Amino acid sequence: STENWKRPPDEIKTLMSLLVQYLRNEVDELNRNNVVIRTIGDISKLPLICQQELDKAIETTGKNNGLILNLALNYGGRADIINAVKKIAVLIADGKLNARDIDERTFPKYLYTGNLPDPDLIIRPSGEYRISNFLLWQCAYSELWFSESDIYWPDFNKKYLYKAILDYQKRDRRFGAIK
Repeated sequence: STENWKRPPDEIKTLMSLLVQYLRNEVDELNRNNVVIRTIGDISKLPLICQQELDKAIETTGKNNGLILNLALNYGGRADIINAVKKIAVLIADGKLNARDIDERTFPKYLYTGNLPDPDLIIRPSGEYRISNFLLWQCAYSELWFSESDIYWPDFNKKYLYKAILDYQKRDRRFGAIK
């Protein structure tokens, strides 16, 4: 996340190394499984080696048409919205867009997630009960699932995913409407 840059330098270096290691170890299998790798966030701020490995992974999987794996890297919901507003402001200033044409359907096209659908379910491991600046616009009607306090992302497995999906299936999604 954009907030992760506030962590100790050694921890940041480890996270970046893990990203490179993951991409090098997994991209071929993801490609064989027809997965498309995409990123959301400002990857220009990542170390050059990370950018290069991401570019290779995106190019390798770019023609696939299966599941999409979105890697949120140097991503923050507030930064996403500010970035979208800046893009729109430039288009309006250049006369390529009319401010009256911006609405809830057009605005999301300028976010990092572009034309991707909003998430139906957001899973939050670690026992934290907050969205932590994640997909602020996109999660308006998402269902949220929070794990027990002792389950962190590395330990999140099929059992917990199954539990989250079962819980999600019991919910009545109203998208702001009254039942």
